[in-house]
Amino acid sequence: MRILLAAVGKAKPGPELDLFHQYVKRLSPPLTLKEVEEKRPLASAQLKAREAELLLSTVPNGAVVVALDERGRHMTSPDFAEKIRVWRDGGIGDVAFLIGGADGHGEAVRARADLLLSLGGMTWPHMLVRALLAEQLWRAQAILAGHPYHRT
Repeated sequence: MRILLAAVGKAKPGPELDLFHQYVKRLSPPLTLKEVEEKRPLASAQLKAREAELLLSTVPNGAVVVALDERGRHMTSPDFAEKIRVWRDGGIGDVAFLIGGADGHGEAVRARADLLLSLGGMTWPHMLVRALLAEQLWRAQAILAGHPYHRT
């Protein structure tokens, strides 16, 4: 199963990007990152709609879409691992995780998403969300492989 992370904004060098790469290199198969950005100054509603369009353009046909959203479903790491297992064992070829811009996801992303997923009730910097997601994907992989993930 291939995993795509599509995110609004370009990552800049720094500790968040380093942490993201630390977990990405542990994943097998590796995670593919696609960054999108709208450079034009648009009103908030227009910007969200444009960012949604850009994010959805990166999603492979037939992919399961997971939108990271503060209003989404809260899951434990084992529950997340089980969701990944169900998709993998059910023959899903691609899963696309989408991280929106500063104002959140446009309605097109929310409508297309198979799962709205929250990483908690607190607000996280978008660049740190990439690292948090990569870590949880690695943790899910470890759980599914039977490793004592909580001790590593």
